[in-house]
Amino acid sequence: MSEREIRSRLESFLCVRLGAAARPRIDDVHRVSVGRSRENWLFDATWLDGGTEVRESLIVRRDPLGGLLETDRAVEYAVLAALQATPVPAPAVRWLDADGAELGRPSLVMVREPGECDYFVLNGERPLEDRVALARRLCALLVEVHRADWAGAGLGDVFGDPGPEAATVELAGWESILRRDQLEPYPELELALRGLRATVPRSPRTVVVHGDFKAGNVLLRDGEPGTLLDWELAHLGDPHEDLGWITQPLRTREHLIAGAWERDDLLAYYEELSGWEVDRDAVRWWNALACFKTAVMQISGLRSYVEGRCDELYQPTAAVLGTLLDLVDELTGAPA
Repeated sequence: MSEREIRSRLESFLCVRLGAAARPRIDDVHRVSVGRSRENWLFDATWLDGGTEVRESLIVRRDPLGGLLETDRAVEYAVLAALQATPVPAPAVRWLDADGAELGRPSLVMVREPGECDYFVLNGERPLEDRVALARRLCALLVEVHRADWAGAGLGDVFGDPGPEAATVELAGWESILRRDQLEPYPELELALRGLRATVPRSPRTVVVHGDFKAGNVLLRDGEPGTLLDWELAHLGDPHEDLGWITQPLRTREHLIAGAWERDDLLAYYEELSGWEVDRDAVRWWNALACFKTAVMQISGLRSYVEGRCDELYQPTAAVLGTLLDLVDELTGAPA
C-alpha cells in the first residue's frame, strides 16, 4: 500500500471515529521496518476537540499478507487496553479496525511513545557497569509484568487461565501451528515433541506472559527502560515461560553479559525482586520450547514465502534445530 493510500484510509478512518466535525488531518506518513511480523506506519494526526486542536504522534500496526506469525489485532488491542489499568508501561491504544474493512487489513492504532530500540544494548559499547545496571532494570520490568493484576485489569475476559497446565497448553498450541503450516516432515521436531511431552512441568502460578520479552522490544529513554512494545504474543501462563525465552541459548547476546550478567545472575535477581522461587528445571523446559517455537515460526515463514505472501525466505536453520535437540537431550537425559 502506498503512502497516499494509507493516508487517505487513515483520514477516513479518523472521520468515522472522531466525527467529521473534528476535521482530522494526517501528516508525515511513512512506513518503518521495525518489527518482522507487522506492517508499521508512523503518522501525525491533528483534529479538533471542542474547538481545541489536538495533535498526536501515532502508529498503525497492520497485518502483513504473511510472515513468521499470525496473531489477532483485536486480541492485541484488548491486551493493551487492559494494561492501561496496571503499572506496566505498555503503549496506549486509540482505535481498532478488527477486520481490516477500513484500513485494508486488520489494524490497530496506538500512541507513538518516545524512545529508541536497541536489540543488543546489553553487549554494546556502554561501560560494563552501565550495561549490568540496565540488565537489572530490564529484569525488574519483567517482574512488573508478571506482578500485574491481570484479573483486576480484565485480562481473564480476554484469555483463559491455563492454571497448572500452562506448559501443556502452550506446547499443544505451537504443535497445532506446526501441523497447519509444515510443507514437509521435520523428524527433528517430532523427536523434540516427544521429549517435551515426556518432561512437561506444571505451573506454580498464572501471570501475564509477554511472549517476546527482549531489549529490542523496550523503548529506551536516556538509557532507561521505558515503554514495552510488541504484545501480540501475550497471554496468561507460567512466569517460567518468559524466563525460558530470555535465557535460551539462541538469545544470549540480547539478554546476558558474559562474566557479568549470566543466566544464574538473572534468575537470582528475578527471585529477589519477585519473591518467587524459580524452578531451574522448568526454565530449561521452557528454553527448549522457546527453540521449538522459533523453528515453528520459521516454518510458518517458509509457507508464507512459498504461497507468495512474503518476500523473505525463511526455513528452520541447523542452529535452531541443533540447539533444540541438545536442550531436549538435557531434559530427557538421553538422545532425543
